[in-house]
Amino acid sequence: MKRTSLLSGTVCLGLAAVLTAFAGCQRENVAAPVATASASANSTITTFRHPGVVNSAASLSLVAGQANGGDATRTAGYNKVVDFMNSNAVPTSFPAVVYAVGSAGSPTENQIRRDCILAYACALRWVKTGSATYANQAKQILNGYANNFQRYDTSPKPDGSPTEFRQTYLEAAWVTPSFVAAAEIIRYYQVNGQGAGWSAAEISKFDGFINNLKNNYINNIPGSIGDINNWQASYCYAKMAVGVWLNSTAVYDSGYDYMQQHMADFIRADGNVNECGRDCHHLQYTLCALTYAAETARIQGNTAPYGFNNQAIKNGWSKYEESLEGSTQCKSCQNASDNAIFPGIETAYNYYGTSKLAALRDREDPYGVISPDNTFLGFTSFTHRSIGK
Repeated sequence: MKRTSLLSGTVCLGLAAVLTAFAGCQRENVAAPVATASASANSTITTFRHPGVVNSAASLSLVAGQANGGDATRTAGYNKVVDFMNSNAVPTSFPAVVYAVGSAGSPTENQIRRDCILAYACALRWVKTGSATYANQAKQILNGYANNFQRYDTSPKPDGSPTEFRQTYLEAAWVTPSFVAAAEIIRYYQVNGQGAGWSAAEISKFDGFINNLKNNYINNIPGSIGDINNWQASYCYAKMAVGVWLNSTAVYDSGYDYMQQHMADFIRADGNVNECGRDCHHLQYTLCALTYAAETARIQGNTAPYGFNNQAIKNGWSKYEESLEGSTQCKSCQNASDNAIFPGIETAYNYYGTSKLAALRDREDPYGVISPDNTFLGFTSFTHRSIGK
């Protein structure tokens, strides 16, 4: 799959923006947004629910019970978890430095993307089976990065040109919420009253890993490029996920507010997603990020993001379905080589339940991971098919 390319035009902050950024630093040390569509509203969340990133304790218990009870549809979704684990061994070594490569990949970049999804798969398999083997495998991955990762860096692109350092910001925003989703399950979920046994010392070390990714990479996304696109959508989702993990309203609201203020930039009034004329997967980066951010908010007791800007998330997925049919002004993906459906559609369809979204999700049911991309959580046919709102 074609990788994200970098956009030119880094935004230079004027005096007013600098003052705004300074004010934001007093709150959470996060860079100011490129532009502000409206005053910050904040999420109103003061106490977080755990597990609380994309999955809840209730939804996990529901789907595990159905799979263990022999439900064929749920089992088909769960088998995608098993397939991924069978194809990817749990690592025994972890990179200290992860090298980002624009429009390509590196061994360490590929590994961290794969491993964050693998940790999540292990956590889901523990939920379903109750076997400590899978909980321990998830902890092995989470602890491996917490103990070994130091920083991101860059390597040249395949054509020899340099990779801009800001690519590391996006890479961190892609992997962090997947790590956190796995960690939320391992830390908080209980199978038959028994937790996974992740120690307080290990959790504290993992906190440091997540704060490193947040403070040194994710926080730099707003203002790092001159457009509002999948980068900032990934920022919103990552910050909300990290906020849940850290029990920090300030961190969570920095992502929530940005999403609310810029929803009309991510998805236009006609439903076309920014980057819709580019290809068939960049627009889905935006849709997956915003859908998972909205689902995380829903779990926290707030369904407002699903309704932002006249249900923009629903409209974006619907317009993508139309593009596959070749019936929109957006780039037709009907015969494109990059027209695979991303697993966020299952989560969106579970909430909205429209016929158009059903038609889109039915194209590739059941959903596993974005392969070989590994940029967003998968296995949604196990975790989200028909779980209710």
